[in-house]
Amino acid sequence: YPNPFNPSTRIDFVLPSAGYATLKVFNTLGAEVAILVSGELSGGRHTMEWRPGSLASGVYFYRLTAGPFSETRQLVLLK
Repeated sequence: YPNPFNPSTRIDFVLPSAGYATLKVFNTLGAEVAILVSGELSGGRHTMEWRPGSLASGVYFYRLTAGPFSETRQLVLLK
């Protein structure tokens, strides 16, 4: 939220239990452009903010991975 966004966006997610999680952002070519989370998180609701800085306008994807769960969603950056 919001999507499309400028200059930052929030990514909200819920983990059912504590464990290792990663939250990464990729461009449309599949190149990793940011790592927002890489480590142990508690179970429950979490919010991470992404400020893309000097990245170009366009479509980006974030992937949340926690245990066997993996989800990918789209973000649109408008400058």
